[in-house]
Amino acid sequence: MARRRRPIGPLDLRAQAILRAVIEEYVTTATPVGSQALVERYGLGVSSATVRNILAELEANGLLTHPHTSAGRIPTDAGYRFFVESIVDAVPLPAVEQLMIRHQFGQVEFASEHWFRLAATTLASVTRAAGLATPAKPRDAHIRRIDLVAINERMASLILVMREGSIKQALITLDGDDAIDQPTLNQVAALLNDRLVDLTGSRAATRLTTLRDDVRVEALARRVGERIVRIVKEYDAAAIEEVFSDGLLNVMEAPEFAQSDKLRRVFSALENRVYLGELVGSVAGAGRVQVFIGHENQPLEMQDVSLVLAPYGRPGRAVGVVGVLGPTRMSYSQAIGTVRFVSGLMNELVDHLYA
Repeated sequence: MARRRRPIGPLDLRAQAILRAVIEEYVTTATPVGSQALVERYGLGVSSATVRNILAELEANGLLTHPHTSAGRIPTDAGYRFFVESIVDAVPLPAVEQLMIRHQFGQVEFASEHWFRLAATTLASVTRAAGLATPAKPRDAHIRRIDLVAINERMASLILVMREGSIKQALITLDGDDAIDQPTLNQVAALLNDRLVDLTGSRAATRLTTLRDDVRVEALARRVGERIVRIVKEYDAAAIEEVFSDGLLNVMEAPEFAQSDKLRRVFSALENRVYLGELVGSVAGAGRVQVFIGHENQPLEMQDVSLVLAPYGRPGRAVGVVGVLGPTRMSYSQAIGTVRFVSGLMNELVDHLYA
């Protein structure tokens, strides 16, 4: 789980402007920023000597640092944090980009996996970082639809669609004296849809007890239904079902990760479902965009990156997270605005699924 640091005390407007300029320049160039570059490019209205003094003050306050081999400064995690706290509630995504993203989502049918993949891809392409999306995870999933497709006389493919959008597939072995054909499977699926749709795993298990073993279709439906109940309960027990991601190459191209296995360790950490479950829970509990910068991330593997995450869904029913992962040297204003907008679109998906 991530640790949050309180921002440094207030800075005067001139110091804030110079800190912002250092961050913007460093995000763009990935090289330490000197006073002369700031004076020439940002119209600060003060001399290089004044800028150097303020840079020294910002460094003394822990907001900037400088590599041993350079006289220029780079932001620290605390410097980024101060900057983020000043913009987090005031960075709407430009209207043109909103229209572009909404159009992309409008081309995709309301099928959750497509939306999750599109969310990750869209976040990656707009922010030039790695986009992340987790499916909206319910406390108790509900059955939406059941389909059975014959593979041979003794085996069928079960397709189980949850009301919250997840799709599960499993192979079902059908024992018995008689071969099972597709028309029989259609009857079994119709019976299960009639009895189990909109039920949770526990309620479905209870409903199955009303099926009779002396009626062939009902006996088959009971066996298939028991497998469905196991699938639903296993799904409910998992803190995080899956993480959709895109844009890994965007992060790999950052100089911070050149010829390094840092990024591999980052994504290994994200495979830890306990950590990710705690992170999703923290973001969902906050109910708004959350930014975790460098050493604010508890796993050592995550301390070279930042996460910008936002929850979506219906608290108490189904909640997921969308966001971006990138080097601490990322464009936080663009990331925050994009993540906030995409989470709003994902809310529309959940509303559709529950409607």
